[in-house]
Amino acid sequence: MVTGAAQSVRYSRCMSMKESTRHTGIPRASHFLRGLDQDRDAVRAALTLPYHNGGTEGVNTKTKRIMRQMRGRVGFALLRHRIPLA
Repeated sequence: MVTGAAQSVRYSRCMSMKESTRHTGIPRASHFLRGLDQDRDAVRAALTLPYHNGGTEGVNTKTKRIMRQMRGRVGFALLRHRIPLA
């Protein structure tokens, strides 16, 4: 697990990289950086907090994969029985 000090360093590196990238003049980079500025709290939380949604994303991916395999025959009842078996 990453300590609080290491997480803070990771956030400060990201912010310094953001400032150096801002002066490149690349349009897509400036658009991306504008989005980071708008979601500054979310960026800080993602880089400093130990929480993540990996488990949820894994379940969503598995469910979508099953639905693709069963395309055309999937009703909710059949899907409900198929997911716990996978």
